[in-house]
Amino acid sequence: MKNLENTALLIARIFMPILSIVAGYGKLGDAYAGTAQYMQAMGVPTFLLPLTILLELGGGLAVLFGLLTRTVALFTAGFTLLTALLFHTNFAEGVNQLMFLKNLTIAGGYLLLAVTGPGAFSIDRILNKKW
Repeated sequence: MKNLENTALLIARIFMPILSIVAGYGKLGDAYAGTAQYMQAMGVPTFLLPLTILLELGGGLAVLFGLLTRTVALFTAGFTLLTALLFHTNFAEGVNQLMFLKNLTIAGGYLLLAVTGPGAFSIDRILNKKW
């Protein structure tokens, strides 16, 4: 049973950060200026964009490999909830309700990961640390 649990946690850690990694990487190139402009239009300071990229790309990779998993999962859950509240509450625009609910779902998954930890197949366990 423990092997099944550890395998499921590994698969979850592979699936969960895909969106974050792709989004963070995408903001590094030509999309950087457009993302900064969108953030500014929504009243979010653009100096937060590098931190956003760090959390999405760096945090996504950390979760993928199981490094600082619990801490990164908590930050990502909070970031995802904040993003839902800042960018997706205009339900008059049809896609925003779906994006809001998607963010709630993602945050829930990261909260579960923060509670359960990364499983045996992770850098955290190899280093024998319980973040």
